[in-house]
Amino acid sequence: MIYIVEDDENIRELESYALQSSGYLVKSFENSVDFYAACKEQLPNLVLLDIMLPNEDGLSILKNLRGQKKTKHIPIIMVTAKTTELDKVKGLDAGADDYISKPFGVMELISRVKALLRRTNQEDNKKILSYGNIMLDDERHIVTINGEDCQLTYKEFELLKYLLYNQGIVLSRERIMEQVWGFEFEGESRTVDMHIKTLRQKLGESGKVIKTIRNVGYKIGD
Repeated sequence: MIYIVEDDENIRELESYALQSSGYLVKSFENSVDFYAACKEQLPNLVLLDIMLPNEDGLSILKNLRGQKKTKHIPIIMVTAKTTELDKVKGLDAGADDYISKPFGVMELISRVKALLRRTNQEDNKKILSYGNIMLDDERHIVTINGEDCQLTYKEFELLKYLLYNQGIVLSRERIMEQVWGFEFEGESRTVDMHIKTLRQKLGESGKVIKTIRNVGYKIGD
């Protein structure tokens, strides 16, 4: 089941028709009130979420979903007319899995939905990851250093998790961008560098385990 939250009726109908034609069950909503009510009845497998909405904007809805245990892992694609880098980073840092800008093609929309569902349907039984004195509990969504809580943003957590999953493997900026942010930001490798920098700072002395591989990317471990 895919939920669409979009106040523009024409776009809402276009998205619904495209997804239904591809075999998906779809419910659409024009505001957060109806959307939240539906979530209480049935959680979706994916949400297409517009930013500019009446009453409560998409970023607020996104943060609300990521802040609740039952909804924090729902795959979310932001759909918006806003196209600046800052708007993209805000959405992705708040926990969006992907981002598509209006106007968009139907084939692109379906492709992104299928790709995100493939990624999220790949089960991984590793719930607790560690390296040195860093411990990441994926199920409880916490990180500790020597047993002390380390507060990370959603994307910092996902970045650390991806590095820990691939201990000893050099990960390019492009690969990190695709896997952690959900798609490629062409020419936006500084976004990865910025998040690595803040992640290292929050990890303190333990941040030294994240090694920079010159002209390539990053890795944890030997």
